[in-house]
Amino acid sequence: MYTLLKQFLINNMKVDEGELDVFCKRFRHKTTKRNEILLQIGDVCPYIYFVNSGCLRIYMLDVNGKESTRFLVTEGRFGTSFPSFTLQEPSLAYIQSIEPSDVLYISHYDFNKLFDDFPGWEHSYRIGLQMDYIASIKRIESLITMDAKQRYQSLMETNPALIQRLPSKIIADYLGISQETLSRLKSKK
Repeated sequence: MYTLLKQFLINNMKVDEGELDVFCKRFRHKTTKRNEILLQIGDVCPYIYFVNSGCLRIYMLDVNGKESTRFLVTEGRFGTSFPSFTLQEPSLAYIQSIEPSDVLYISHYDFNKLFDDFPGWEHSYRIGLQMDYIASIKRIESLITMDAKQRYQSLMETNPALIQRLPSKIIADYLGISQETLSRLKSKK
């Protein structure tokens, strides 16, 4: 259950086996169903998730009820409704398990205790946060500077497995294009 999390920690901070066990025991385990909602809009996000298998989607709704995928969290990654979790305020986003998933989760309190109890965790977390922030900025820039074909090609180069495993509706939404445009781009491959 903790194998992937332990590997993540070993790769990102100096930690011994005993510390790994103490760190991991702060997390609880959950198996989710396809399309299960883990956080409703308006609720305060109590957890940050680590995905062992499956995929979580953080998404919002516009004023017309149209979904907008903000972030996709796959194996070996952390994810949450970051503003809500960090500030402990109502979330503007949902967290959904797109496919049956195996996740570990930790409360806001316990997550913050990790910084006190494991000094190397703060550095590791900061590096991960910076990388996620850069990825978010690059995604926003691509929505502004690239056309649909370029965004699709970029995703094919960086994460082709997502296109194969997730529903076209989610991929199209993530790329900021219509499902019809996505179908045309896939057929030209």
